[in-house]
Amino acid sequence: MSESALVQTGGDRAAPSPDARTAGFPQAVILLLASCLSVLAAVLLTPVLPKMEDAFAGTSGVKVLVPVTVTVPALMIGLLAPVAGSFVDRVDRKRLLVGSLLLYAVFGTMPLWLDSLPLIVASRAAVGVTEAAIMTCCTTLIADYFSGAQRAKYLGMQVVFTEISAVLFFGLGGALGNAGWRVPFWLYAVSPVFAVLVAVFIWQPRPSAERQVKLPPIPWRTLGLPCGITLFGGLVFYVPVIELSFVLKDIGIDSTGTVGLVSAVATAATAAGGLSFGRISARGPRVLLTIAFTLAGVGQVILALGSSLPVVIIGDVIAGAGNGLLLPTLLTWALSTLRYEERGRGTGLWTASFSYGQFFCPLIVLGLSAALTGLSSAIVLIGALALAAATVLGFTLRQGAVQLSEAH
Repeated sequence: MSESALVQTGGDRAAPSPDARTAGFPQAVILLLASCLSVLAAVLLTPVLPKMEDAFAGTSGVKVLVPVTVTVPALMIGLLAPVAGSFVDRVDRKRLLVGSLLLYAVFGTMPLWLDSLPLIVASRAAVGVTEAAIMTCCTTLIADYFSGAQRAKYLGMQVVFTEISAVLFFGLGGALGNAGWRVPFWLYAVSPVFAVLVAVFIWQPRPSAERQVKLPPIPWRTLGLPCGITLFGGLVFYVPVIELSFVLKDIGIDSTGTVGLVSAVATAATAAGGLSFGRISARGPRVLLTIAFTLAGVGQVILALGSSLPVVIIGDVIAGAGNGLLLPTLLTWALSTLRYEERGRGTGLWTASFSYGQFFCPLIVLGLSAALTGLSSAIVLIGALALAAATVLGFTLRQGAVQLSEAH
């Protein structure tokens, strides 16, 4: 579909580059690859957590502090992404991104030399601060540089890149962890390469002289609903990701190789869902969210009730496909009506909403499992809520209110 054929909305005004430069494939690839750094903290250390526990066995609270090294960056993203968004709108986007990439390497490699577990946790929190800025800057710049079908394509590709990188980082973390629990932290040293690429190939979309001293207020009337649904979407997205190994254990499968294989298949389905977004984004949020939540809900119910490996795989694949479509739909819906001066804060608020869903997902599942009859019942309930959300959104969202592939 050509951009001239796409439905337009009047709220989104992309800011052109002051020197008439046009962003293309190199800029998109750099921003997409840099976005993958936010995945590093979530999956890199998972394979070496037992070794970390052994290394700090004499530290008080080790059973809590070691898992927190994985989760605290996501919490910091949730807390500080809105703050990062304010900086993105007030400060030069490019400079903030370059600075955050450099600090990411500094804080990320600190555990190579730190011998205190509490200090390592503190360094991980600092990593989360830089991740909040990196993710907010990258997503905002994609929305600044591209519009219409191109924007939809690259925001869908963001899901593909992050999902594939999660699998790669998990494998690298496990392989490097064989040489010691500290070794995976060397991967954080790659971010200065991205800082150089950003400094050379990325430009600030609007000069400082054109930015307003006082920013316009956030348009909560249009941003509140997408962010609220994204909070629930983050929960739905991470249920199959986090709970898969426990579901497989319940049916008698505890091989890490099998868990990894099923995860890889589900990741491929998620990537396929993200790839499809660019081609069907013109259908609008009502249709796409109905499809995405339906797939996610049906997949989770099958996943939870499956008593054999093939059934669990089928459920995980269906849920993964729905999740792959869900994420870019929610993000593009949130950003589609925002002006240049609002886009950084809007991206930060959306990122925070999704991160809170991620952070609280295991806690909610744990609470529901205790209140109901176990893990399967908890997952079935969340799947049913996803199906209910699909039904409600299908009947209540105005199809013509926002089109995801706007041409400006």
